[in-house]
Amino acid sequence: MFRPASSLCLLLALCSTVSAKPWAEKMFQERTHNFGDVARGAKAEFRYELTNLYEEDVHISSVTSSCGCTSPRIEKQDLKTHETTAIVAKINTDRFLGQKGATLTVTFTKPYYAQVQLQTRVYIRSDVVFSPGSVEVGAVNEGQTVDRKVTVAYAGRSDWQILDVTSTNPHLSASFEEIGRGRGNSSYQISVHLDEKAPVGYLNEHLLLKTNDHNRTQVPLLVQGRIEPSIVVSPSTLFMGNVEAGQTVTKNIVLRGATPFRVLSIDCANDRFEFQVPGSTEPKTLHVIPVTFKGGSTTGKLEQTIHVETDLGCSVPDVPAYAVVQ
Repeated sequence: MFRPASSLCLLLALCSTVSAKPWAEKMFQERTHNFGDVARGAKAEFRYELTNLYEEDVHISSVTSSCGCTSPRIEKQDLKTHETTAIVAKINTDRFLGQKGATLTVTFTKPYYAQVQLQTRVYIRSDVVFSPGSVEVGAVNEGQTVDRKVTVAYAGRSDWQILDVTSTNPHLSASFEEIGRGRGNSSYQISVHLDEKAPVGYLNEHLLLKTNDHNRTQVPLLVQGRIEPSIVVSPSTLFMGNVEAGQTVTKNIVLRGATPFRVLSIDCANDRFEFQVPGSTEPKTLHVIPVTFKGGSTTGKLEQTIHVETDLGCSVPDVPAYAVVQ
């Protein structure tokens, strides 16, 4: 039976002609995105994130675009319960100009066939060029600061100016400096700073360049990267399996750190999950934590969150854990 991971059963596929589209749409956080105005040659990407809400595995077989102005790709095609992926839409700003739009068709073949359509809109400017096309932070460790520079070239009005550069991310800031002007051309250097308090996860933000252009006052500058946690936990979701009532199952959680650390405590709200805290007090870069689940008399799916504390003082990603007691 096809069941949501945290709600009542979803009854689908009563016959081969029943459309399964709503279950697939429900997994997406957003299905439309307007890039607004972007500079020619700028890197413009958007991640349509989706999460498998169901117990069955989900497979994304393909994604196609109705317009060559947008190139889509799938980050990860196979998803187990609670796993997340994204359809990444990339605007080809080096080959197209003006107002553009595309429909992305995402095709699923598991657990049922379905198609979901995603929409993109963008206006690609010909008078503003970024070099490089975006701010690429790359993969950085938690607590690390990063500084990058981008040059903005403009061709058109002789009095064109950048008035301000703003960010909605409190950990991302920028300043600007005019470095050239003449014969209708002007150029600026944008200095971008990411502070040490940026949270773990993907960085996918836009700085807004505010200008004195009355028709199109703002130009977005993409900032991308990933803040890597000081400690990586695998698996990210722990499935204990289908457990018979009274059966005991043990699986491992592995903690990897960039520097040696100690595990101070492990806890979970459900006493059916038991842990063996490492007995050694010696700091190590790798710890293997056995997790034991005891199937009781209550049948059905049990979900809990495993929380780990270490002596590094940084946050360790919580691990969703679940088992199905038969």
